[in-house]
Amino acid sequence: MTIILGIDPGSRITGYGVIRQEGRYLQYLGSGCIRMSEKELPGRLKQIYAGVSEIITQFQPDVFAIEQVFMAKNPDSALKLGQARGSAIVAAVNADLPVFEYAARLIKQSVVGTGAATKEQVQHMVQSMLKLSAKPQADAADALGVAICHANTNKTLIALAGQASSSRRGRYR
Repeated sequence: MTIILGIDPGSRITGYGVIRQEGRYLQYLGSGCIRMSEKELPGRLKQIYAGVSEIITQFQPDVFAIEQVFMAKNPDSALKLGQARGSAIVAAVNADLPVFEYAARLIKQSVVGTGAATKEQVQHMVQSMLKLSAKPQADAADALGVAICHANTNKTLIALAGQASSSRRGRYR
């Protein structure tokens, strides 16, 4: 059993999603958004750090997964997003969590089946996959998508390791 914390970083709204993975089964544990009330970036970064730290304390995850920075059209936005990611990652590292990073296209591919999926498609698939009664808020759905992507990647790696192990055993018999 693994508890995965997924983060969709943002300098104004940071989404989070927490799931439990048991083999191929995923269970929803919680999700939401950290909304920044501070006007200045340093204060918002502090709020991200404090919010992620609180979520880690509440859910006690085993791993931390976060969306990678993509190169936005606006370099200032990309820099702020990178700083928001950094604040969240520092909270995870301070809690001794392993950190995994995933590209937005890979997350969408893992959840929806196409790297060009819309936010609405991600919301719909997250709701369906986790058997939620309602669609989660967009940033929370994206964070749950990050967690699902990690779970799917983890399952694939375990399966590949098992295949490699069994093929090696077969060669020496």
